[in-house]
Amino acid sequence: MNNKKNRGREGTNSKKFSIFIYSMTDKMFRGNDLILYRILLSVVFVSCLVTNSFAQQPERMEETMVQKFYTLNQNPLFWFSSDQNIQKATEWLTMIACSRDLGIISNKLQSDQIRVALLTNKNLDFIYKEQRDRQITGWVLNFIKELHEGNIRFAYDGVNSSRDSFYIDQLLNSNSRESVSQMVSRLECQDHDYQRLKQFLNDSIGTKDTIKFKKVVVAMNYRRYLVVNHPKEYIVANIPAAEATYYCNDSLKLKMRAIVGMKTSPSPTIASYFTSIVTFPQWNVPHSISVREILPKVQLNVDYLEKNDFEVIDIKGNLIEDSLIVWKNYNKNNFPYLFRQATGPRNSLGVLKFNLQSPFSIYLHSTNSQSLFARENRFLSHGCIRLEKAFELARYLAGDKIDIKELKRDKKNMQSKTIRLPQKIGVFIVYLPVTVSGDKVILWPDIYGLIN
Repeated sequence: MNNKKNRGREGTNSKKFSIFIYSMTDKMFRGNDLILYRILLSVVFVSCLVTNSFAQQPERMEETMVQKFYTLNQNPLFWFSSDQNIQKATEWLTMIACSRDLGIISNKLQSDQIRVALLTNKNLDFIYKEQRDRQITGWVLNFIKELHEGNIRFAYDGVNSSRDSFYIDQLLNSNSRESVSQMVSRLECQDHDYQRLKQFLNDSIGTKDTIKFKKVVVAMNYRRYLVVNHPKEYIVANIPAAEATYYCNDSLKLKMRAIVGMKTSPSPTIASYFTSIVTFPQWNVPHSISVREILPKVQLNVDYLEKNDFEVIDIKGNLIEDSLIVWKNYNKNNFPYLFRQATGPRNSLGVLKFNLQSPFSIYLHSTNSQSLFARENRFLSHGCIRLEKAFELARYLAGDKIDIKELKRDKKNMQSKTIRLPQKIGVFIVYLPVTVSGDKVILWPDIYGLIN
């Protein structure tokens, strides 16, 4: 019932808008021109009636950035303040209409609505102009932002910082300084891989709504984000490729295979930092893994704990004597303990763990099963990223603070040590379905089914 009422209300609002526009066009146009113009308005009106996006669009903008813009501008009308600015707004509409060539998906309906407002500006009342002015500003600012830094949403992002002031300044000063096309060229990513993806998008993909097209758009957005946000040293772990790369001063220093999360326990996308490396880490097994995987194995064979260097602890970390536990009395719903794996060659984290700042129990680490890197299908972990060349990466990051020979001695129950890194190292766990190698574009399977 409520939905019907809402639809009726939406239809009424759209009809009022149509009647308002028709009354204005009667004064502005005559004869055939009026007929053609009314046809154009009818198309826009039908679109508004179907989606109601005209009435709702201002609520969908990044209102904070728009509000800052008008606070600095100190004039509620920016675009409608002069014929020159109306022309500039039209230039932006033309540019954004071609945004698919830049890997940006624009709203054609909103473009049509804004064009109508610009064409009929002399007959609009002040309140209506102010609403449309803010609509144009929000649309252009969001376009500039997406053009410059991409449109990527990580599960956790501790790297990206607000650049609203930069985008606002670019727009406020663009009218007198440069054309729209010049500004777009200046702000667009110049990275080699991004430019190659852009070329591939426009030269090799004919249909704009295919999975292949969407994959390339996602990849272009990731390149924008990485170029703007990466520090001097950083690591990129790419989930679909099951690979990891280390860069320093924009130069590739190390590339390796990786083992990433299974489809049932996917690796989250994370933008964060390494601050330390742990040698000979203990593994505090998450409760979900404890009850679903280890508990059933122990119930089948209690020797499993000793063979795999596991001990039982309570929630406070106190050691529990496993021989006193009646294992058959427990299941995944009532098991009150946790498992902890001792340091050494059989530890699932290997002998190196790279501490990653995030709300998840996710790490990049070495492994005791180096042979798994020979597999093509390396979607095998519970979410952590296992690194084929963890020792080499540790040497790059920590230098002589890491004793590689000691790590390779294959000893059990070694003392765990935390080595602080001299500076934060950027870490990006990404879902990058298309990569570039030289001039070759490589498309990876959408293993988690996220591209739709």
